[in-house]
Amino acid sequence: MSEIRFLAYYLPQYHPIPENDEWWGKGFTEWTNVAKAKPLFRRHKQPKLPADFGFYDLRLPEIQEKQSELALDYGIDGFIYYQYWFGGDKYLLERPAEQMLENKKVKIPFCFCWANETWKGIWHGVESPDILIEQEYGEDLDYRQYFDYLLPFFKDERYIKVGNKPMFHIYRIDDIPNLEHFLELFNFWAIQEGFNGVYFVATIVNNIDFIKSNEFIFGQVGIDIFRRMRYNQDTWFKNGSFLNRIEMKYKSLIGYTNKIGERRRPLIFDYKKGVKLLSQDIPHKKYIPCAFPNWDNSPRSGKKSLIFKNATPNAWKEHLDHMIRILKSKPENPQIIIIKSWNEWAEGNYLEPDQEFGISFLKVIKELKLTQKN
Repeated sequence: MSEIRFLAYYLPQYHPIPENDEWWGKGFTEWTNVAKAKPLFRRHKQPKLPADFGFYDLRLPEIQEKQSELALDYGIDGFIYYQYWFGGDKYLLERPAEQMLENKKVKIPFCFCWANETWKGIWHGVESPDILIEQEYGEDLDYRQYFDYLLPFFKDERYIKVGNKPMFHIYRIDDIPNLEHFLELFNFWAIQEGFNGVYFVATIVNNIDFIKSNEFIFGQVGIDIFRRMRYNQDTWFKNGSFLNRIEMKYKSLIGYTNKIGERRRPLIFDYKKGVKLLSQDIPHKKYIPCAFPNWDNSPRSGKKSLIFKNATPNAWKEHLDHMIRILKSKPENPQIIIIKSWNEWAEGNYLEPDQEFGISFLKVIKELKLTQKN
């Protein structure tokens, strides 16, 4: 039986860019929200502060080198870099990946997740109605330019490949106009370059039947339930049974939500109960599960946040071990677990050492990985 590989999302946001300077103020990065976070209820632990690497700046190459060493030492098999292409020649936060490509001291394997989503200000902790930058999709020429940008990464020996196919995640695959044509183009160009195609992984998918039947798309990262918990929890009540609508009305009366179901208070789950909702059985053979060590996005979202309280290394170990057992019972599935995330600090979602638990979350991965080999 194949050993399970652990791939962790990697946020390249920790350096100033002109656009963030304009939108949020000079020098804005993810750390801006992290540092100003405050507790929202009794025993709420905020701010959550980094330990070993401090408030790092990804313009410094030694940071990525140290991240790579630490991740590999503790059982992470690769990083999934969020990658932001908005159409045409517009990229944001591309510097860390480009810098890493040239720096062979960064040993950890990597791949990309094209985060194809319009930005509306969530990094500053507000749900701004104003569009900061819109995700656009062009013609074949635009896609060709994008593919050519990705190609040096695909050809790098560190880039994660499956069956000589570069792994390429897409966040919102259903948003791509004429999706099948896009997939055909990327596969055709990849074959021209000596690959066997592209190994697509769809993060959020509405049309599961298309995923199951299409030879080009492989996988669905299991975070859709989490997405609904985070963003659309109250719509479950609106569209549910009579009792659920009564519950929504009650929440409105006590001030938990307003009359249209928008939250006025954080949505709080005990970590074990929260991740239990995420640890569903594997629904089909192309499914790749996703594990969450922790979550508290109050630094970004304030009272509209989702918080998993009591997220400890021991609880994380229980969650991850459960997901490993489920995946091992499905040997026909890709033996991969996605971890969200390595370093999304303002979402309270990270594996990097912090001042409360140090490297304990990473130790869990190393321990469970060693258990697989025994």
